Amino acid sequence: MTDLSLEARPNGHLALAEAHWRDFYALLKPRVMSLVVFTAVAGMVAAPGGLHPALALTAILCIAVGAGAAGAINMWYDRDIDAVMRRTRSRPIPAGKVAPDDALAFGLILAVSAVALMGLAVNWTAAGILAFATVFYALLYTMVLKRRTPQNIVIGGAAGAFPPMIGWAAVSGDVSLGAVLLFAIIFLWTPPHFWALALYRSDDYRSVGIPMLPVVAGARATKRQMLAYTVALAPVAVAPWPLGVAGALYGVGAAVLGALFIVCAVRVLGEDGEATGHRGAKMMFGFSIFYLFAVFALLIADRLYADLLSAGSLVP
Repeated sequence: MTDLSLEARPNGHLALAEAHWRDFYALLKPRVMSLVVFTAVAGMVAAPGGLHPALALTAILCIAVGAGAAGAINMWYDRDIDAVMRRTRSRPIPAGKVAPDDALAFGLILAVSAVALMGLAVNWTAAGILAFATVFYALLYTMVLKRRTPQNIVIGGAAGAFPPMIGWAAVSGDVSLGAVLLFAIIFLWTPPHFWALALYRSDDYRSVGIPMLPVVAGARATKRQMLAYTVALAPVAVAPWPLGVAGALYGVGAAVLGALFIVCAVRVLGEDGEATGHRGAKMMFGFSIFYLFAVFALLIADRLYADLLSAGSLVP
């Protein structure tokens, strides 16, 4: 096993021990990557047309690697604040497991490789969106917005909304209404998802000067914004049904999930977070992750069901 401890040098500075492959894997933010991959697959399934299985797997790999590369660059840039925040101080760079320069090189190499492979093997439309999403997250969100504006999550959240659009473009070679709708779902979902976390982690963000909305505008204003976004999200999430992108199975399920998400936001709005330990915000954060997985799982299930019907395998 590789020794991950820090070794003392004669001059009193600490030297990094040899990094383990698991530390580089952690730089990719695997939990975030899993959600990215899942929504991208849903976009591929929902898109018109088809893609050879080998090319589909290649596209999924490129999307995963591109997302991981952006995560690695994000950790490289945020290593100063990650070392202070309780939630992030065990990440590979602040924990002394990976050198900052190695993390940056790792992220850049993966980003360029993912975009190049997507373009050469699948199509350049998908590759172009992948490149834009990676730069958007690593540069615009991480280096420009995150430390400067309480709207960091609103604007920067677009980066996380691109995966289903990339998946759609990988299959169809273009970006149509369906892809835009899937983008909009994640775009509107992101603020209440992250602000729920920020409500009960506000001390962490305050300690490093990150202007998250609860820190700048206060808990009450944040809760109102969360409710507004969940209310706006509900009809957008159902829209693929009446617009012909998905069927009734998806539409009814998305409507139920949207109503539950609104209930969560209403509960958070009426809760005294200091008195309850932010139970409502913690519950909403957990439900928000389930919500996104469930919505895109319904999209996949709906398309598979429709394909079975059209093939005559099921009686409508």
